[in-house]
Amino acid sequence: MEIYKATALDWESISQMAEQSWRTGYAGILAEEQIDFMLSRSYKEQGFEEATQKGDTFFILRDEGINVGFITILPKGDLLRIEKLYLVPTGQGKGYGKQLINFAADKATELGLPYLELNVNRGNTNAYNFYLKQGFVVTETVDIPYFAYVLDDFVMQRKLA
Repeated sequence: MEIYKATALDWESISQMAEQSWRTGYAGILAEEQIDFMLSRSYKEQGFEEATQKGDTFFILRDEGINVGFITILPKGDLLRIEKLYLVPTGQGKGYGKQLINFAADKATELGLPYLELNVNRGNTNAYNFYLKQGFVVTETVDIPYFAYVLDDFVMQRKLA
């Protein structure tokens, strides 16, 4: 198993993983129209370029030669933001998410940052409960206008040792 820094050559793979993850993970939470919009906005070449220009770094988790998930991190003030963390459906429940969280925690520690932070959709109880188990706590409830949609999220943080 390895986690490696993604490049533009990996965009298609990340897009495919996002498609699989969003179609299953947000089914029944978000309207199909919103899922389509979010995927086209964030997981096409322009979305990747915008994310990397603002400082996001993409990393891919590969197990036995197969990409099973990805994480995007961004240092911000005294914390490291996890901007994206998605696994393919067949990769869930195998410890990959925990490995990506631990990877982000190690990166934060290397940078001298004492906190991890992320947003999770308030309706995504599976992800929310996973983050609670990883030591995150809710610090804020937010409604973020995003084009024609509102992202109803919890902001969660984890203090690092």
